[in-house]
Amino acid sequence: MVFAKKSYGQHFLVHESSAEKIASFIDHLPAGANVLEVGPGTGMLTKYLVKKNINLKVVDADRDMVSHIEKHFPELHEKIILSDFLKLDLTEVFNGESMVIIGNFPYNISSQIVFKAIDNKNIVTEVVGMFQKEMADRIISKPDIKDYSVISILTQAYFDGNILMKLAPGSFNPPPKVHSAVIRLKRNNKEHLECNERLFKSIVKVTFGQRRKMMRNTLKGMITDATFFEDKFFNLRPEQLTVEDFITLTNKIEKQNKHESGN
Repeated sequence: MVFAKKSYGQHFLVHESSAEKIASFIDHLPAGANVLEVGPGTGMLTKYLVKKNINLKVVDADRDMVSHIEKHFPELHEKIILSDFLKLDLTEVFNGESMVIIGNFPYNISSQIVFKAIDNKNIVTEVVGMFQKEMADRIISKPDIKDYSVISILTQAYFDGNILMKLAPGSFNPPPKVHSAVIRLKRNNKEHLECNERLFKSIVKVTFGQRRKMMRNTLKGMITDATFFEDKFFNLRPEQLTVEDFITLTNKIEKQNKHESGN
């Protein structure tokens, strides 16, 4: 018997048909595709993944879960990684090859898993993951919706996302206090953003730090020329801007900063 640990944010999926359906969401992958399952837990999803013609590896930070997977899935011998996913060097998992990440993600690190996928966007082609419904909504939210946030923009800059299915608390043991949703994030065709990506990220985070204020108020520390604020962007709140708007804004600010420095 293995039990969920609160410290790991574990809520084990116990609904068979849901696990089988989640596994089917990667049926479009080519034979032998590299797939990393994050947080296999008791193996409810794993048992459907091992039946597929993929190169499957699993990673879990909980030694008890790893022992359970080793015992019940001997076909995964030498493909089980005992590690904190957030500390794992993804380039070493499949020797730098592209991969798909799937899993019933621990809810306490689910947003960090997304950010790690973004940081490894050159090799992560797709993410199929279970999230708290509220987090799933934030990740795929569009402008002018209250869920629209930093994670919405930074994710959608590189991935296209949609909700695949929703699950009630009773689908898990122990049942969480919230509803859950499985989303797919699929890498878009942008190898790089058409702007300074570090500045882009900084602007997004700074402006959403005071999301109810107009851009002119949150960005005044980055701008010294008052006439620059005549641009339409600065009369809006960050939640009203699209990813493309933030890219345009980033280029405008960088151009102005270079002009002021004489470069």
